Amino acid sequence: MPDPDPRATPTTLKRRADDDNEVHDVAEFRDAGRCVVTPVAEFPAEVALVVVRAFAGIVTKAKDSDAATTPDAEGIVRSQSFEEGDVYMIEAPFDGFFADRYIMDFYNIEERGICSRMHLHTGLRFVRMMTGPDTRIRVGSLSPFEVTDVPGVTPFRPVTFEDDLPDVLDGVRRTRYNMIVPPCSFVDMQIPRGVSHQFNAIGEHAVIDSVHPEESIEVLREEMSDYKMMAQTIFLADELPTAETCADTTSVL
Repeated sequence: MPDPDPRATPTTLKRRADDDNEVHDVAEFRDAGRCVVTPVAEFPAEVALVVVRAFAGIVTKAKDSDAATTPDAEGIVRSQSFEEGDVYMIEAPFDGFFADRYIMDFYNIEERGICSRMHLHTGLRFVRMMTGPDTRIRVGSLSPFEVTDVPGVTPFRPVTFEDDLPDVLDGVRRTRYNMIVPPCSFVDMQIPRGVSHQFNAIGEHAVIDSVHPEESIEVLREEMSDYKMMAQTIFLADELPTAETCADTTSVL
């Protein structure tokens, strides 16, 4: 049985607790586990578009809100930016409840020209990826994905494939395992603490509804000064790679 107490893992991952661009050597890095992917549902295009736009609209409103962009009574800034998109902490932790919840509105890498970096977090994550029409999310990890497939229940099996992680030093080779979230679908992913991953949206309509089950504990465990997504992240590359390194999904679909 899983250990129900997240405090049972006291070892810190960060070298500098509040550094929002901490980079570790990808050649030496080893995942602490694997991500588990669960396809949830497929929708008609018009339904998926309404859902994704509703979630993205919350994030947009938060970016324009003085209350969401300044520290609240607990010192939490709810509206933040991450490499993959703009985020909003829609539900904050409180005494006796360690978890919180974020919505992310993805950047479209075709417009941005760059991809997010491979990274890991200081605590576990539970994300629901949601796509609208003409939009896919390419998910990567340095370990193979475990895909839930319950016959008669799981609606589809996502495409998976492998390539070489780009922009590594000469003489270094790391296999990148990829999974594609298709248009107009929901796919969940369970990400253990210390496991590599990256998300990149190809298209306009992609959001994530993400639960951070132990965020207040990981902030204390790492001795961080506040809640900040970039500080709760360890990157495995110095620079953001070009869009060409994560935009290709047509060759494998």
